[in-house]
Amino acid sequence: MNLVAARDLYDLRRRVLRNNDPAVNVANAADEDPEARHFAGYVDGELVVSASFFPGEVPGVLQLRYMATDPRVQGHGYGAAVLAAAERHLGRDGATRLWANARDSALGFYRRLGWRVIEGSEHISVETQIPHTVIEKDLDR
Repeated sequence: MNLVAARDLYDLRRRVLRNNDPAVNVANAADEDPEARHFAGYVDGELVVSASFFPGEVPGVLQLRYMATDPRVQGHGYGAAVLAAAERHLGRDGATRLWANARDSALGFYRRLGWRVIEGSEHISVETQIPHTVIEKDLDR
């Protein structure tokens, strides 16, 4: 797991989260926030997983966005490993809770890693038109 610049993740974001559509902008204005953190996982030097965390209005609470794992390595534990490393890193930096708008198709993955589903938060993402649900996780300090 490495901390990286957001721009290093744009290709993976586009390929995995936006159907590799070159017309879709995968940059986010918050990418350059000095408190944002971008994590990457590599296999044989190739970027295969990404996760970005953005601060919000509540101190210590960060939003996970752009969690993406290359389909060729999904199910091999790389996503879980990057999230675990990110949680440790963010917890040491003072984060107390994480939350995300998770794709419904990934809820099982997040539940296995200790994330809670916020009942009644189901919605269709404006960006992707895919069903999402709000999830959260308290971090051990």
